[in-house]
Amino acid sequence: MSGADGIDHFEEFHGLPVLTLPRDEVPAPGPLPEPDAVAWRLDCGWEEEWTFPKLWAHFTHVVDTERVRALVIGPWWCGEYSELAPALELIVADAARFSALRALFLADVVGEECEVSWLRMNDITPAVEAFPLLEEFGVRGCGDTYRDGDLRLRPVKHDRLRVLRFESGGLPGAVVRAVGASELPALEHLELWLGVDEYGGNATVADLAPLLDGGRFPRLRHLGLQNSEIQDEIAGAVAAAPVVAGLESLALSMGTLTDAGAEALLAGQPLTHLAELDLRHHYMSPPWRTRIEEALEPHGVRVELAPSDGIDEDDEWRYVAVSE
Repeated sequence: MSGADGIDHFEEFHGLPVLTLPRDEVPAPGPLPEPDAVAWRLDCGWEEEWTFPKLWAHFTHVVDTERVRALVIGPWWCGEYSELAPALELIVADAARFSALRALFLADVVGEECEVSWLRMNDITPAVEAFPLLEEFGVRGCGDTYRDGDLRLRPVKHDRLRVLRFESGGLPGAVVRAVGASELPALEHLELWLGVDEYGGNATVADLAPLLDGGRFPRLRHLGLQNSEIQDEIAGAVAAAPVVAGLESLALSMGTLTDAGAEALLAGQPLTHLAELDLRHHYMSPPWRTRIEEALEPHGVRVELAPSDGIDEDDEWRYVAVSE
């Protein structure tokens, strides 16, 4: 992971504390918590004997799956990195056993375990389709300019999904377009880490158009278009986007936003109705940071502007927070 705004393991997910399932035949220490009291995290670690099929069988044996509300998938490989597909197939095959599941996150993995660009992903559409009552879904991982068969999504119809997050150092334009073509009438929170072209992040401002027109997701209250090397272009598009009027919070953080992007935001439609504008990890000069704050904070907007350590707005080499 690159930059000070890197990725950490979830400590909370879907309003629940995250508990990594003990990899023991007899869970220790002490009894496990109630199945609906935590978000269960599965992690194969580096132990050769703990394959994901074995861990999954252990999990479904010691935990009442009918009461599980949230599930977080950590490293699914043991030894050599392997594709997500076989693990995802097991989860999807057992979907009927998880009638209470409302939240699922794939690849809660940090750099010490595997760089985000090295995660071997696949088509994650079946995970969304298999759980029609799912309210929150997230995935971490990249496309890959140099490898086929990586992170993919097909347009979906899902009536319950409220939160959708893609954390990526390179989110394929095809995935962004699939989100824009999906029918998600309940969606309230959309977060896309767009990343860089080197790691498959080839989405364009044109790809974002369905997300910005305001009609696709009528209940959307938070929009994050983040971690992008074209952050100024995105800011310019957002400045005139109809979707902004209905938002409560907007995140254009983690990318290469400069004074040009700040100027576009202030020259565009009013942002004074927002509760929060997140612009952390940026390349704006002090005068433009001050202008943003003076334009919005008197109206009650919480402006998140603090740059990450080491960021210099005059530095010719500008990087996003999360890439490799």
